[in-house]
Amino acid sequence: MASLPAQTLFTPEEYIRQERKALHKSEYLDGQIFAMSGASRAHSLITGDIFNSLYNQLVGSDCEVHSSDMRVQPSPIAYFYPDVVVACGEPRFGDDVYDTLLNPIVIVEVLSPSTAAYDRGEKFSHYRQLTSLQDYILVSQHKACVEHHWRQDQQWEHTTFRALEDVLPLTSIGCKIPLHDIYRRVTIAE
Repeated sequence: MASLPAQTLFTPEEYIRQERKALHKSEYLDGQIFAMSGASRAHSLITGDIFNSLYNQLVGSDCEVHSSDMRVQPSPIAYFYPDVVVACGEPRFGDDVYDTLLNPIVIVEVLSPSTAAYDRGEKFSHYRQLTSLQDYILVSQHKACVEHHWRQDQQWEHTTFRALEDVLPLTSIGCKIPLHDIYRRVTIAE
């Protein structure tokens, strides 16, 4: 009977050291490092339009908006790169390199067929550990569908928007994003 090769597990510190030297981004979960694949055109356009909308609405506030290059550490065993992340007030970082955000208030993930279940399940379970997080948004890139999870006291509430006329309210940061702005440059299924 053949045995499977032993899997190499990495400490969070080993991951960070490797990641800071790497040419391509990887995420980390419980000892395993996962290479991130490139984004589709629709994914890139949707992410850019969400970033742009939030950035424009937050100019002059104490909030900062980051694209998918800002790493977030939601738990001691996880490091992810959300598509869009917002931090308000004094941002906290993992160390003096300032590349691992610890206190996001809004996280947006644009769903890919290969990551949708993971983004809704395992990844969200880690994001929920962030006491700062108030809004978690999942955006389909193939149809008008935006899932909004928001913290209400100690519980998470959920609603789904499916019409281009709908408006996503982000009361935690005082912003609103019309779905037609999210999907304005992509062709989606009706």
